[in-house]
Amino acid sequence: MKAVIAQSYVPVDQLVVTDAAPPTPGPGQVLVRVEAAGLNPIDAILITGRLRQVMPVEHPFVPGMDAAGVVEAVGAGVTRFAPGDKVVAFTHDTTGTLAELTIVADGPGLVHRPESVDAVTGAALPVSGMTAAALLEASGLTAGRSVLIVGATGGIGSYLVQLASGAGAEVIATAQPSALDHVRKLGAAHAVDYTSVDPVAEARRLYPDGVDVVIDLVNGGPAVESTAAAVRPGGRLVSSIGVPDSLDRDVTPVHVGVENGIGRLEELVGKVASGELTVHVSGTYPLADAAQAYADFTGGKHPVGKVVITV
Repeated sequence: MKAVIAQSYVPVDQLVVTDAAPPTPGPGQVLVRVEAAGLNPIDAILITGRLRQVMPVEHPFVPGMDAAGVVEAVGAGVTRFAPGDKVVAFTHDTTGTLAELTIVADGPGLVHRPESVDAVTGAALPVSGMTAAALLEASGLTAGRSVLIVGATGGIGSYLVQLASGAGAEVIATAQPSALDHVRKLGAAHAVDYTSVDPVAEARRLYPDGVDVVIDLVNGGPAVESTAAAVRPGGRLVSSIGVPDSLDRDVTPVHVGVENGIGRLEELVGKVASGELTVHVSGTYPLADAAQAYADFTGGKHPVGKVVITV
């Protein structure tokens, strides 16, 4: 089979597409013929080895965790799926999705794909959608509460704006000037051009006592403390990147990862099928151009929505 491979830790533009041995599903596993695979920031971290001390990978390494395709074969004990079933998959720690075939564990990270959800749309959903769902749950947002979403136009942010507004929250979303209308269409009550206005100051102008929640998808660690100033006393600062153990004011920091949202994939696919959730794909590339896709993705060429590889 053809696969995107890193033979060692390399810049993303040095990935190669080459032949690789096809994987075989073991007990409790499903072999999926990939039709499309979504890109995520974590892919680049693993490819380059930027966090290799805490997140090492074995080489040769096939990147990718998101896929949509068709079941090719099933391992022993698998009864939910059969060859020919259309699926959306989150592979996590099995095999990479930027290949013609990938292995997925039979569990909540593998769900049936309705006819109304095409492969490109399905592949753009798992990591970003599940992380967004987990962030929303951790925020405790309910109808009438306010939230500042920093980084609202990316994969996670685009889903989060929709989920938060769908829950009845009043959303302040940060965006570049060209994407202000985009976040408004997703459901944001207020769109803030972060290139000309300080989002924290604007949030405080709109909500003088502070917003109930800040969800920061851009800053991590100590840097995220600056956005905590937008939160009212007793509110929450939520991040998918990282938060301090505590803050010097009455604000609760919460860190959330994709693992907290794996059980929500079937629900998210259902929301896409029903039209409740919109998937925005800003770029698609064939498998042969995967290195260029990652270079464009990490270089900021696609600031809105998701990037998908077609296989």
